[in-house]
Amino acid sequence: MKNKKTIIVTGATGFIGSHLTNQLVSAGWNTHIIIRPNSNTSLLKDVLTKVTIHVHDGTTENLIEIMSKTKPDVVIHLASLFLANHSPHDIDPMIKSNILYSTQLVEAMVKSNIYHLINTGTSWQHFNNQPYNPVCLYAATKEAFNAILTYYTEVTSLNVTTLKLFDTYGPNDSRSKLISLLQKTVKEEKQLAMSNGEQLIDLVYIDDVVNAYMVTIDRHLDGICAKKEEFAISSNNPMSLREIVKIYEKVIGKSLPIEWGKRPYRIREVMVPWNQGIILPNWYPKFDLETGIKKIAFEH
Repeated sequence: MKNKKTIIVTGATGFIGSHLTNQLVSAGWNTHIIIRPNSNTSLLKDVLTKVTIHVHDGTTENLIEIMSKTKPDVVIHLASLFLANHSPHDIDPMIKSNILYSTQLVEAMVKSNIYHLINTGTSWQHFNNQPYNPVCLYAATKEAFNAILTYYTEVTSLNVTTLKLFDTYGPNDSRSKLISLLQKTVKEEKQLAMSNGEQLIDLVYIDDVVNAYMVTIDRHLDGICAKKEEFAISSNNPMSLREIVKIYEKVIGKSLPIEWGKRPYRIREVMVPWNQGIILPNWYPKFDLETGIKKIAFEH
């Protein structure tokens, strides 16, 4: 990379963040990550010696120190606490992670004259395809931070692109997501209780998600980003749960022991994913579902 650029990534120890961090290091970025004292860095084992690690002590002042010292060209914000359903004891950690920490991060950026942020949102901010209707409290916290970002873009020189993600999958995914669940079912050969399986799911392979962030970085470096913009990172090809299972079975060459209709749909189950978003310019998914599944079906 000419004139080596500097980037800060939050949430680098997670599934998406670790894949992105690996790509940034490969692409020659001077890569810094901000982690919590108790973060598990195992997904970054291949690049730990090639990134600069900053441990956040919880204060805004500490983040200002990190930003001022690092002077990143771009900040990518992936850190969040995701819960599809929450309990009363989840309120504090969720607000702290998704609203407090996020706001501290942006405050630290503008105080250090750093004005390029790539933020992460969710299609779940749009239940029933509405402009705003959160599927769950997690989605509501994403919208709350989005409202806070409006303040910062109005009163400072901050430029923000929010990438709204759908369902993601790929190698080294320890999250209890659909594809991981199917992998586990194959391995354990146990019956898997499912709903009727008519809900449509928009699955995007991790390499395509990482590429969306790389394309967005270029938007900021090339000065073509708007002051505040958001894009959907969608496969543009949602499939029913039953169709996804059929493709998975085709790839592995055997049928799965699934009990359809044994579980009720969740409250506020997303039957049809949000499809009103603007797709990120100069980006398109390169991996269809069958190709993506082939890359990971036998990883265990």
